[in-house]
Amino acid sequence: MIAFQVNDMTCGHCVSTITKALKATDKDAKVQIDLATHRVQVEPLSSDADELAEAIKDAGYTPVPVQAASTASSKPAGSCCGGCR
Repeated sequence: MIAFQVNDMTCGHCVSTITKALKATDKDAKVQIDLATHRVQVEPLSSDADELAEAIKDAGYTPVPVQAASTASSKPAGSCCGGCR
């Protein structure tokens, strides 16, 4: 998953414009946009992060790459929930 912070995305029209730009770059990409947090997440099939960022820029926005949420746990090794030692 590739994620961007796009703080100048402020409305539904922005969401639509960015989605169309990303789909034009990678038509089979999965695009998730959270307008409230200004987060754009893309699971591309044929594009890399630079190409996706360029598509967002070309649409008139300012993408800032961010780390996508990790599925790795922060539990200590050998612990089931992090509460026991």
